[in-house]
Amino acid sequence: MENEVKLTAGAMVTFGIAVSALVILPYIQVRDVKAPEGLKPYTSAELRGRASYISNGCMYCHTQQPRSTSFAPADAKRGWGRASVPGDYVYDRPHLLGSMRTGPDLFNIGVRQPSKDWQLGHLYQPRAYVPGSIMPSFPYLFDVKDKADPGEEALNLPPGTAPSGKVVVPKPEALDLVKYLQALKRNYPILPPEPHAADGAKAAPAPQADTPASAS
Repeated sequence: MENEVKLTAGAMVTFGIAVSALVILPYIQVRDVKAPEGLKPYTSAELRGRASYISNGCMYCHTQQPRSTSFAPADAKRGWGRASVPGDYVYDRPHLLGSMRTGPDLFNIGVRQPSKDWQLGHLYQPRAYVPGSIMPSFPYLFDVKDKADPGEEALNLPPGTAPSGKVVVPKPEALDLVKYLQALKRNYPILPPEPHAADGAKAAPAPQADTPASAS
């Protein structure tokens, strides 16, 4: 009986420590995170595009969490943007950090590849833009017609990409998805947290804004 009590008490203590380490302390660290000055809330169209990003499973192959650690290559050198910080995700609910990098990280794709035409065409047929790409195409986000209707804009695709004698017109879902991708611009400076009065240490200088690089 005495051993059972000790085991139960030990299990409860271990559980309490685990909850504190994995839930309570992280919550205390991020509960007061504020949005960086350069980060704006998503528009209605961008939120619809974000929902399309989720429904089409983009996070299965793309992350949104550049890193720069001793355990991983500096992702900034790949042109993916600076290492992310909690404030970058203030408006992301649920977060779309992702865990697989079958494709390049999209944290800063709005700076890396801001072209609407490129993004739409890449969704329609990735291999027309990145030879050898294994990204699936999303033809159901587009209509193939004899000609575009008034108010519609046909894609400006590379030669041989559109069906012969036809034009490819993006559906509203495709347009919203691209607006969301274009909104992923994390190139504003990040101010470091102010040191505690007792620390007596100076804050490190803020990282500089990223410079645009070609898309991977």
